[in-house]
Amino acid sequence: MKIKDRIRGYLPVVIDIETGGFNDKTDAMLEICAIVIGIDDQGVYYPKEPQHFHVEPFKGANLEPSALKFNGIDVNNPLRMAVSEKQALGEIFKTARAEMKTEECTRSILVGHNAFFDLGFLYAASNRSNLKNPFHQFSTIDTVSLSALYYGETVLAKAMRVANIEWDDAEAHSAL
Repeated sequence: MKIKDRIRGYLPVVIDIETGGFNDKTDAMLEICAIVIGIDDQGVYYPKEPQHFHVEPFKGANLEPSALKFNGIDVNNPLRMAVSEKQALGEIFKTARAEMKTEECTRSILVGHNAFFDLGFLYAASNRSNLKNPFHQFSTIDTVSLSALYYGETVLAKAMRVANIEWDDAEAHSAL
């Protein structure tokens, strides 16, 4: 089975974004990870190579102190080796497009926990960077809904525990 035949011609890409607040128009994207999902000959999904970037706040970006405390990101730490939104998204979009071509998919679809949140930041950053975004502009695969249906939990850490999937609370707010 090919991935294009499983999800209406869409390429699933897991995206997680850590931010400097809740407003995708004014608050900074600080970290992003993207993982394309493949499917083997038996129809089993598997993660491909992750792409992970620490991201420089865009000029004039808002950084909410409560958000930085929550995610533990120090934007001034030189060891972050942060790149611009344009560089991070450019690499992610390049990979998504190459995989879409290989898999004969028409669009990428964002898979994420509270996917609409990540999709908003992804589109705001791509607009600021003047990049053409390969992700569907409103359709997502939201693991909050799936977790609620399957496990009765919407909080990721709780759903992972109920599903008996290894979970590290210390890494919960890293995009990788």
